[in-house]
Amino acid sequence: MGGRIFAIGESILDIILKDGQVQAARPGGSMLNSAVSLGRAGMPVYLLTEMGQDPTGDLIVEFLKKNQIRTHFIYRYTKGKTPLAMAFLNKDGDATYDFYKFYPEERLELTLPEFNDEDILLFGSYFGIDPRIRTRLMQVVHAAHRAGALIVYDPNFRRPHAHELDQLKPFILENMEMAQIIRASHEDVEIILGEGSMECLKANTRSEDKILVLTRASEGAEISLKAFSKNYPVSQIKVVSTIGAGDNFNAGMIYGLMKQGITRATLSGASPRQWDAIMAQAIGFSADVCQHLDNYISKEFAASLQTTRIRKL
Repeated sequence: MGGRIFAIGESILDIILKDGQVQAARPGGSMLNSAVSLGRAGMPVYLLTEMGQDPTGDLIVEFLKKNQIRTHFIYRYTKGKTPLAMAFLNKDGDATYDFYKFYPEERLELTLPEFNDEDILLFGSYFGIDPRIRTRLMQVVHAAHRAGALIVYDPNFRRPHAHELDQLKPFILENMEMAQIIRASHEDVEIILGEGSMECLKANTRSEDKILVLTRASEGAEISLKAFSKNYPVSQIKVVSTIGAGDNFNAGMIYGLMKQGITRATLSGASPRQWDAIMAQAIGFSADVCQHLDNYISKEFAASLQTTRIRKL
């Protein structure tokens, strides 16, 4: 059957503002951002999500199809509206958000995919711990786990939800337990666990059988696994917007895993050279998205991937 990528998460329309002026409106949501970049990079990717049967939802679905996203597993609800986000950029390109969400009582009523052991599932953010859809979301995660799919988890937990941490932390830890790869920012780890370090992340997971990746924005990224650990620097770039930076790090990492032919069964045998190649892709995807207002890699960057032959190491 071959490996496919499944991303499950929220779909939203981001309205991006800077200095009081609207700069752009883009389909968003952490997993949507990752999925679009993977679709542009030529990967077989499905987005599991929900949105209203309204003009905003129609716009997002059409955008996904134009970017080669398989839309078989999208739930379109009638009682409610597709959510919106106002993203306010500061002088450094970092965003703060106001959200407008009008969900119906019935959520995420989608068909489960038939996963296989060459697939990858990506999940995370608040959608990954939302108590209102927790049961349904975990049905998807457990189905992927039973099938032997490789599971990647990004907590992407931000300070506006910090007051809910006591309620939500058990869900975060359960998600970490289900995943084989955990990719978190140092801000995530600091908010959730009290200290934004790899040592703290390792101490709170069964790190001997996990791949842990910690990103530190302009200070680079760090990987830790049973065989080795390593720090990876990043190049200095002119930042336009950091919206989607972490999402595209995830997309680049999954792109690298797919190109190296790494599955859950072969993950523990991946070599340091393979991880060097994977992390280079992750950093490259993230750097590209920071240099424009889109939440995903540019079509020019995606085209450069298509013309670059990546050798399995």
